[in-house]
Amino acid sequence: MHKPNKKIMVAATSFAISVNVLNALADQTNSLDVGPVMVKGILPDRLETVPGSYSVVDEKALNERRPFSIQEAINNVPGVHIVGENTFGLGVNIGVRGMDPRRTSRTLLMEDGMPLFLGPYGDPSAHYTTPIERVQRIEVVKGSGQILYGPQTVGGMINFVTKPVPKNGFEGSVTGMVGNNDFTGFAANLGVGGEQGGIMIDAIQKKGDGIRKNHDFEMRELMVKGQLNLTESQRIIAKVGYYEEDSHVSETGLGAVEYAQDKYQAPTGKNDRFEYQRKSLQLQHIFDINANATLTTNAYYVDAFRTSFRQINESGSLGGVSVMDRCTGLGPATVANAEQCGGRHRPRSYDYYGFEPRLDIKHSLFGIDSTAVVGFRYHEEGNKRQQFRDGDPRAQSLSYAKAFGDFREDIRIDIEAKSYYAQNTFYLGDWTLTPGLRVEDYKKKINVLQAEGDPQGFAKTNSQTVWLPGIGTTWNGIANTTVFAGIHRGFAPPRPSRDIDFEMLAGLDAISSTKAEESTNTEIGVRSSYFKGVGFEATLFNVDFDEIVIQRTAGNFVNAGKSQMTGVELAGRIDFGRMYDSPHNFYIAGNYTNLFTAKFDKNTDQTTSGNRLPYAPRDIASLNFGYEHPIGFNARIGVDYVSQQYVDPDNTTVEVLNGQEGRIPAYTLLNASLNFRPVGSKLTYFMSGHNLADKEYLVSRVDGKVAGRQRQVFAGIRYDF
Repeated sequence: MHKPNKKIMVAATSFAISVNVLNALADQTNSLDVGPVMVKGILPDRLETVPGSYSVVDEKALNERRPFSIQEAINNVPGVHIVGENTFGLGVNIGVRGMDPRRTSRTLLMEDGMPLFLGPYGDPSAHYTTPIERVQRIEVVKGSGQILYGPQTVGGMINFVTKPVPKNGFEGSVTGMVGNNDFTGFAANLGVGGEQGGIMIDAIQKKGDGIRKNHDFEMRELMVKGQLNLTESQRIIAKVGYYEEDSHVSETGLGAVEYAQDKYQAPTGKNDRFEYQRKSLQLQHIFDINANATLTTNAYYVDAFRTSFRQINESGSLGGVSVMDRCTGLGPATVANAEQCGGRHRPRSYDYYGFEPRLDIKHSLFGIDSTAVVGFRYHEEGNKRQQFRDGDPRAQSLSYAKAFGDFREDIRIDIEAKSYYAQNTFYLGDWTLTPGLRVEDYKKKINVLQAEGDPQGFAKTNSQTVWLPGIGTTWNGIANTTVFAGIHRGFAPPRPSRDIDFEMLAGLDAISSTKAEESTNTEIGVRSSYFKGVGFEATLFNVDFDEIVIQRTAGNFVNAGKSQMTGVELAGRIDFGRMYDSPHNFYIAGNYTNLFTAKFDKNTDQTTSGNRLPYAPRDIASLNFGYEHPIGFNARIGVDYVSQQYVDPDNTTVEVLNGQEGRIPAYTLLNASLNFRPVGSKLTYFMSGHNLADKEYLVSRVDGKVAGRQRQVFAGIRYDF
């Protein structure tokens, strides 16, 4: 990958063009009697004009739920399905509206508008998400507003909005947490600011035991955020971060026999390891030309390295019991046998950078009051993938495996992408109409130096330009009520980092053995707070997929033709205290998703028309009861329900010995939280619990059977100053 150099000239040119366009439009916007343009997160100021479904998990909701991680924070968002393979949100699996949740690859994850994946185009895997301690609110967008962001637009978008730099002197908080399973956590947020700007530091450390035995983990993050107010109309915001994770997580699950013996065992867990380091930089220049126009220029850079070591390649390969497949003759996988064997290392490095000027402006160019968004993004990323294998126990060290092991793979992937987008919202009385268009123009190059243990030395390059239109409308003819409808095209580029068939690629002008996925996403719905103390939303959605990619067997991904996901999402909350003007507030909050259709629409070599999509439960529901006391006390208890799921395209119902086929039964989990902050106090005392009934349940069969988290409780104290 080429590091930023001459691209600075392109960025400067884009900036200059944007300023010229802005000045031309600014002349005719001075007469508009509207409020100032505010750019916050990915949702606009006027939420009633959003032509699609969205959810905002704000600071109040985060404090109510006291989530362990991002997983619990968005678990009550309708349409969202989370596969909880891990304890505290390391490597999250989020699916939206029937999309495969594996590593969240079909849901665009962002922090303050910046992509978070290992490689947004080449390897959209969520091995990192913003720690919940740094989050001020979470925005989940599933409607037509997605065309402003990319490249993963077939599902939804999730944006983590971080806390702002203080404006009024010295502020901050310190939080300490402790729980069962040897969990401890610490978070500090310290900042100072004034008229000229400010600076803020976040430091976070967590460690504990995972779901399975020998699955301990530790993560640390340091983030520095600063703001400099250049003038009354210009400011610069910068973030620099470093994150590291060290966890003993076995990526392979269990065979059927060993799962029945002890579903929480991980015989190779002491030796299996996942390490991840991530360095990030984000710069944002905000230029308020006048009250109606804002030019925002974002730039970002990420450098990440992840390496994993595992000793089992396929679960349950010996009659339902896993074996040390690098060491023939050792027999079943046990803690003792694991010490005598090597395994497989997969070190991978990633870096990407981009810059994006975006113009938000209110205008009346067409004789109609409107809000327009026009932007461009240039993005480059590189990915270096290697693999080493050896059965010698000394090969548990990566340095030994590199020096003496079997050198299996060396692949370099480089991507250059240009994205263009424009959207205009027309205000027509009680109606709004929002057409828009996004264009993705990208080029990918793959250089295969080593594959399947043999030198290859072939390189391929291809490119694609995709046009992604969208249009949505809203009607606000009833007080505090919005009726909305929208349709947009979605797109997910092929993944050369994963979908590689080396024999096939050697004879094709392709860099992936799968084609790009495209979708048509349609929805109609209503959200309302018409009645005092009552808020609700209902959405009917349909997603038609072309060339959906499925995992046929472990590590084998193929296109499976057309598919369809159709369902209804319901969400609501009743606050009786607000309804009856009482300081004592009892509330009921819940959501329900009925994915009544999630099927393959075409007979192929891989699928049967009418079969249900893997990991697409028909019913997902949450119901919470809470109470808020005026002295600063609140309590919540809730249940989460997920119906049964198929895990393979054949909809297998009989379990196989390796654990990778068969149903996942339905499960219901009990959780609760308590918070107490005395009036006038700077101390907050809290407690949160997940799976309080300690229910045993299955969550995944991707690489064998994986159990869900047992009872987890933690308590803490937070001091604000």
